[in-house]
Amino acid sequence: MRLDIKQDLMELNNNQARENRRSFSEKKVLTLNMMGSPGAGKTSLLELLLGRFRGRLHAAVIEGDLATARDAERIAACGAPVVQINTNGGCHLDAKMIARELPGFDLDGLDLLIIENVGNLVCPAAFDLGEDLKLLVMSVAEGGDKPAKYPTAFLAASCAVVNKTDLLPYSDVDMAELRREIAEINPKLGIFETCCRPGKAEGVEGLAEYIIGLALEKKRG
Repeated sequence: MRLDIKQDLMELNNNQARENRRSFSEKKVLTLNMMGSPGAGKTSLLELLLGRFRGRLHAAVIEGDLATARDAERIAACGAPVVQINTNGGCHLDAKMIARELPGFDLDGLDLLIIENVGNLVCPAAFDLGEDLKLLVMSVAEGGDKPAKYPTAFLAASCAVVNKTDLLPYSDVDMAELRREIAEINPKLGIFETCCRPGKAEGVEGLAEYIIGLALEKKRG
């Protein structure tokens, strides 16, 4: 007898993801699954985005990491409701982990839920959490070959952010070539270029407005 464990696990995850999505849909809460490598600048970007959402959207955050609550502490300092999930070695969040934390949020009072996934460009792309879209963050510091090396992540994403653009003069990344490579993998992928360095932030406003527009559109139903 053959047991296909991977298929069973994915089926369980996908069933729970559908339940999560139904809850988000009923409450009209836009949900983003933020993916990216460790050090891509996901949390720094999220801090700046939350500042730009203030007064326009009610946003909450789920933080995923192998260990520590450091990122959740940073997000809490921004004034957003936040829950930390530690996977204790797991390389991604799954739909059941998200479902366990949802009762801790007032979904009726939320417009936006951002799930910052575990830093990884492989596993998170394969697991549906019930999100509306996957937001992929890569940084200039990682090099321009990431789309070619990790095409599944770029195929799964609805929006990509190329972060740390202030490092372009010190890298061999060609933004035009990087955009071409991303477009070859996923022609529909929207691309934003950002810098989150204190005092030199760039490109965050455009991304914030994009997300605000999506959240308000979902609220209108």
